[in-house]
Amino acid sequence: MLQNLPISGDDLWTAFQQTIEMVAVSGAIGFVVGLPMALLLVATAPGGIWPQRLINRSLGLLVNGVRSVPFIILLVALIPLTRLIVGSSIGTAAAIVPLAIGATPYFARIAEVSLREVDGGLVEAVRAMGGSRLRVMWEVLIPEALPGLVSGFVVTLVTLIGSSAMAGAVGAGGLGDLGIRFGYDEFSTAVIVIVVAILIVLVCGVQFLGDRLAARFDHR
Repeated sequence: MLQNLPISGDDLWTAFQQTIEMVAVSGAIGFVVGLPMALLLVATAPGGIWPQRLINRSLGLLVNGVRSVPFIILLVALIPLTRLIVGSSIGTAAAIVPLAIGATPYFARIAEVSLREVDGGLVEAVRAMGGSRLRVMWEVLIPEALPGLVSGFVVTLVTLIGSSAMAGAVGAGGLGDLGIRFGYDEFSTAVIVIVVAILIVLVCGVQFLGDRLAARFDHR
């Protein structure tokens, strides 16, 4: 099938693995850092379990500031930081830095919405029984918001898939890089169609698994 194309099956497989690596690593970082940020935003908000106006506004401005920057601009703006961390501004490892930084506030805002929807009565009940703030977060907010957190993380992963393809424009590797170098630059419509088809299947697969997982955690 690929014998008349400027790419081989091995090229596709390598690009696919690079895309999975970029999305998985940056998604994991975004989740690990973004969830505490969301918890802090909810806890420090007016009426929260630890109202801190200055912290809430400062963190909110940081999250909104990063989220408002288009990814392609963020990708270029973070080149000095990327070089400092991984020693290069091109390649899969280099792309993970801006992807993770972009994913963290994105997931934090989505997670914040899910956490805010937790019944305040449950929070007050635990607080009335002497539960600490950390206990409220760990035993009430996160378990009750888990279906929404999973769904929000799936949305983040889908966004990262698109962003990883965009990162191919600056030599990040992956399916986006393959599509640009051998599809767009070589005027090969077939390569572009194949890359887009793989991305669609990947997105559908992630969405399907995420929906199933979210439904499993939903006890309503």
